[in-house]
This record gives sequence, structure tokens and C-alpha cells, in this order.
Amino acid sequence: MLKKKFFKSIDETEVTFEFAREDVTDVAIAGDFNEWQPQPMKFVKKDNVFRTRIRLPKNQDFNFRYLLNAQEWENDYAADAYIPNPFGTENSVVCTQPT
Repeated sequence: MLKKKFFKSIDETEVTFEFAREDVTDVAIAGDFNEWQPQPMKFVKKDNVFRTRIRLPKNQDFNFRYLLNAQEWENDYAADAYIPNPFGTENSVVCTQPT
């Protein structure tokens, strides 16, 4: 799930990434914004989700995926778009342009 917060005073968008699945004990996020180096997401027990917030430049598109249990790649079901990647699957896309 994606939540976006747009700022009027700076050219950034704060994106909250959330992922939940019962059989997952560890989630990391990787994408264009971190050179595809998986960053761990924090488990929020009260909401039963893994969550992280990342500030990204406005008016750009970023590819990303979640790495589950350090072995399985998964997309975000609420992504703004999906595009094919070189591995025969798709990447999730988050758009930071205000609508």
C-alpha cells in the first residue's frame, strides 16, 4: 500500500510504503531510489504491517519491489503502475507527481 504526502514548500513527496502478509517475517524495500540495495522495513505490531517512509523528488517515477524473507521478490498491489523488468517479471512504480 502506498500513501503520499505532498509538500508545498519543498520539491519532495513523502511516500509511506506498507506491506502485510501473514507468512512473512522480514520485509525490505529496494528500488531506483536506493540503487536497488534492500533496506529493512519496520514491523508495526499494532497495524500488523511492515512500514517505511521515504522522501522522494517530486514529479518523477520510481521502480521498486519488496524483498520478503531475504529470498522472494513481491510487488505492491497498490502501486501506481507496473513495468516489465529484465528478469521476466514486473516492477512496481510509484509516481511522485501530485494529481
